[in-house]
Amino acid sequence: MSTMNHFRRFFIPVVLLSICLLSISQACAGSNTKIDSFSKAKRLLLNQVYYDHRITFYCGCPFTAGKQIIPSDKFSPTTKHVKRSRKVEWEHVVPAQAFGQSFFEWRKGDPGCVDRKGKAFKGRKCAEKVNMEYRHMQADLYNLVPANGQVNALRSNYSYAMIPGEPRAFGNCDMEIENRKAEPCPEIHGDIARIYFYMADAYPGRGIISKKNRKLFQAWAKEDPVDDWERERCARIERLQGNKNRFVN
Repeated sequence: MSTMNHFRRFFIPVVLLSICLLSISQACAGSNTKIDSFSKAKRLLLNQVYYDHRITFYCGCPFTAGKQIIPSDKFSPTTKHVKRSRKVEWEHVVPAQAFGQSFFEWRKGDPGCVDRKGKAFKGRKCAEKVNMEYRHMQADLYNLVPANGQVNALRSNYSYAMIPGEPRAFGNCDMEIENRKAEPCPEIHGDIARIYFYMADAYPGRGIISKKNRKLFQAWAKEDPVDDWERERCARIERLQGNKNRFVN
């Protein structure tokens, strides 16, 4: 066998195998490319991720399979969005608006974003209609957690921060919201940080983390290490979605 034939026979298959393994690795550690429906994402979370851990993220309130909050001393509602205080909603830890505004369709619209009356629209509705990457980001299971609807409404799209004085509006729930900032309880600081790190890593160029918040999240991740439930949650999501959160695993 000539030297060239020997090279082709043994070296080229090794290179091709390496490329395949690299592609598989990137797919496993990359972004969500499997789930593009927010409605489907919510069903998967309820029935296949949180089926035996029906506890809200911010306040630790138990809830039913029908997404109804079970009354407890964990939470006391405020006077705003009272009806939403009785049910669970799926909260984007990284707000949809935070990454949505990086999409042209959100900011400016698209020729495909016209309603039945011929009126053009933009924003979340337009990005969801015409941009597949946006739909994948919006439906990414790693970024969605069960939250009391009232807390979800009042947190809005505010960024996380440390709030001086610890003003509490939800009774025993250690969740402060003030001056367009939100501070959750220390027990989930690391969970939040690792979700942000994952989203920034999976969807580069979308402005997920500012320099200021990166320092805060690095401190939070160190202060609150990965626990058993966070690890199990990510394992379940990986089986459904096909990619890893490497900051947990």
